[in-house]
Amino acid sequence: MDITTDTQKSAPSPAPQPPAPRDKRTARGASRPGDRIFVGLSRGSGILVLVIMAAIAAFLTYRAWLAISEDEANFFTSFEWNPTGSPPEFGIAVLAYGTIVSSVIAMAIAVPVSVGIALFITHYAPRKLGGLIGYVIDLLAAVPSIVYGLWGALVLVPHLNGLYGWLDTYLGWTGIFEWNGGAGRSLLTVGILLAIMILPIITNVSREVFRQVPRMHEEAALALGATRWEVIRMSVIPFGRSGVISASMLGLGRALGETMAVAMVLSPTFDISASLLDPGGGTFAQNIASKFNEANPMGRDALIASGLVLFVITLLVNGGARMIIARRKEYSGANA
Repeated sequence: MDITTDTQKSAPSPAPQPPAPRDKRTARGASRPGDRIFVGLSRGSGILVLVIMAAIAAFLTYRAWLAISEDEANFFTSFEWNPTGSPPEFGIAVLAYGTIVSSVIAMAIAVPVSVGIALFITHYAPRKLGGLIGYVIDLLAAVPSIVYGLWGALVLVPHLNGLYGWLDTYLGWTGIFEWNGGAGRSLLTVGILLAIMILPIITNVSREVFRQVPRMHEEAALALGATRWEVIRMSVIPFGRSGVISASMLGLGRALGETMAVAMVLSPTFDISASLLDPGGGTFAQNIASKFNEANPMGRDALIASGLVLFVITLLVNGGARMIIARRKEYSGANA
C-alpha cells in the first residue's frame, strides 16, 4: 500500500478563503470616468426637476398670496370673478366645479372605450386591421387642440341637439339632464370633446401594456379551458391594471389643463347649474386663457391664484395614482 497516497487522501481539505474585499467604487459601477459622468448627469437631472417644481410652486404661491390678500370675497366659495373692481372680489367655486365635472365626464367616456379599443387591437383584431386602427389612433394623438376646438364648435355643438333632446325626454326628471333648449355649449359638450381628445393617449399606453402580458400566462389559461374573455379577465387585465391607471392619469392631466378647445366650445358664465345640459360654467384653464391678456396686474395675480389651485389638484391626482399603482406591484412586468 502506498503510504503517501493514503496520507494525501486522509488529509483535511483547506478551509475556504473569504473573498477579497471589493472596491466600493467598483461595486457601484462608478470607477470609470464615463460611469461617473453618467451618474452625475442622472442625479443632476433629478435634482433639476425638483428645483423647477419648487420654483413653480414658489412663484405661484407668492403671486397668489398677493391676490388673495386683497380679495374681499371668499376665494374658495365665491361665485364672483371681478378682480379689477373696487374692492376686488373673485372666487374659484365655479371654476373648480366646471373643471372637475368636465374631467369626470371625459374620463367616464374615454377610459372604457380606450381600454376596449386596446384589447381589440391586441387580442381580437387581425394583425393588419389592428395595425391600421393603431395608426389612426396615433394620428388622432397628433391633432392640435385648436383643431379639436374648431371641430367641436362647428360640428359637435350643432349636432348634439338630438342627444340633448333624448336625454331630456328620458332622464330630464333627474334634473341633471334637463334641457331648456339653446346651443349645446355646456359642460357635457366639453366632457365629450375632452373624451375624444384624451382617448388616443389612454389607448396607446394601454395597448403597449397589454402587449407586455407574458404569453405563458395566456397559454396556461387557455390550456385550462378558459375562453378568450376569461383569459383577458384573469390574465391580461390584472397584469395591465397599473398601466391602465397610469394611462388614465395621463389623459386626466390633459383634460384638467386643456385650454383652447374648451374656450372655443364653452359659453362661460360664473354660476353653477344642476343640469349638465345648460350652457355656461367654466374651467381653470379656459378662464386663464380667455382673460389673461386683458387683465390688469391684480387680475393676473388672481388668475395665477386659480392656476395654483389647478396645480395642487394635478399634484393630488398624480399622487393618488402613484399610491394606487404602488399597491399593484405584484402585477408589474418585473415580477411577471
